[in-house]
Amino acid sequence: MIGFAIGPGMPPCLKVGAIVARILSLKENKPLFGCNHAIAHIEIGKLMTKSEDPIILYTSGGNTQIISFIEKKYRILGEVLDQPIGNVLDSFARFCELPQPGGPIIEKLAKNGKWTSLPYSVKGMDMSFTGILTEAKKKFKSGEKLENICYSLQETCFAMLTEVVERAIAHTKKNEVLLVGGVASNQRLTEMLNIMCEDRKSNFFVVPKEFCGDNGINIAWTCMLMYKSQKPIDISKSKIIQNFRVEDVDVSWL
Repeated sequence: MIGFAIGPGMPPCLKVGAIVARILSLKENKPLFGCNHAIAHIEIGKLMTKSEDPIILYTSGGNTQIISFIEKKYRILGEVLDQPIGNVLDSFARFCELPQPGGPIIEKLAKNGKWTSLPYSVKGMDMSFTGILTEAKKKFKSGEKLENICYSLQETCFAMLTEVVERAIAHTKKNEVLLVGGVASNQRLTEMLNIMCEDRKSNFFVVPKEFCGDNGINIAWTCMLMYKSQKPIDISKSKIIQNFRVEDVDVSWL
């Protein structure tokens, strides 16, 4: 079969993948499957870590969501209301003329930093990072040491993520947490989540680093799951969905 990411994501990228997938499907006479990009991150994480029914923290440049499988669907329990965490790190690094992607260099600089106050914005199960980013930029322009801002930016944003994940554990009574997406490679985030999970006697899993970012394997694996449990998509209905929500997916394989 031929598998591709139907969404969510940046339309130009999704369109290229969809066009190639359609051509291959017709040329090779193979069934076509289009999967949800976010769920692909979840499924590769579950496969590689052997986690069974976790609270999922999906962190990337385009998404920040707390997700769990409830009543035969992946449900979003909480999410960012503005800029995703990966985008915040990239934006701040770009503002400071640091290399891209911004996460790794910010993580490195943060190790030599000290605390400086930044806004903390959690709204129930949702989060807001835009005000934090704005204040971090102001502090940099005013002469605050870059290492201090990087340290505080990480500590504040990751504490917010940890708080909401802990609230999701308390609400669902689940005892597993799975961290996926590009920002899952950040050691400080994994450390904070691990401490919280130890306190709550929950099992903590992190997708292996080589599968953190976008890759073909997570798409292929998820489309294989779909292939074994449902009918292929008709090419006439294979239009990309830029804002494809996980709740809209029929998770037939679970």
